[in-house]
Amino acid sequence: MGTEPEKLIVEISEGNSVTALLYAAPKRDRAGVTLILGHGAGANQLHPFMRLFASGLADRGFDVVTFNFLYMERGRGAPDQKAKLEACCSAVIDAARRHKNLKTNRLVIGGKSMGGRIASQVAAADSELSLAGLLFLGYPLHPPGRPDKIRDAHLKDIRAPMLFLQGTRDGFGTPDELRAVIKASKLSANIYVIEGGDHSFKVPKSLGVPQELVYERAMDEIARWSKAP
Repeated sequence: MGTEPEKLIVEISEGNSVTALLYAAPKRDRAGVTLILGHGAGANQLHPFMRLFASGLADRGFDVVTFNFLYMERGRGAPDQKAKLEACCSAVIDAARRHKNLKTNRLVIGGKSMGGRIASQVAAADSELSLAGLLFLGYPLHPPGRPDKIRDAHLKDIRAPMLFLQGTRDGFGTPDELRAVIKASKLSANIYVIEGGDHSFKVPKSLGVPQELVYERAMDEIARWSKAP
């Protein structure tokens, strides 16, 4: 990990603000891309998974912004309602675009599980966002064990290209399920399959692949995709 991230305070509405962290890319390696990553429903932006991907992608040349949703900032366990989650994501996007060191960057939004889903809803609702892409670190296509509750209706309204990183053991949706959605809705999307990966990309030791290598390969794929024209 490089230098410690810069702490930002993002105002969501009057009297309501959240903490965001900017992991700046080394000046000599900057790709000119900001990645905004929201956390999953059960853990905040300081979870080891979030810190690993934020710092690893910063090392690869990206300016990475993570943030807490308002309920997590206040220490509550249950996520806020849809509108509040989306408002928080939108406020962080606006703050990143105004940041003096990020103004000229192309913008990719997304996140881990719920964080990625909320980013996709924001992108689908606002065609004026001018995004370079959306990044999903384990997209929650449906609740575990409920493939009949597919959360895909809004994806067809997203104009930017998408990258889904999905494990073959993900109880929230497999790569095959995502492929069916992408085909049916004719989405501009790629899938990076993590063989044996669960919802957090953890693989069984029986595969003989070091977990660190799984994460490194995933970040390499994100970097390759995000830097593409």
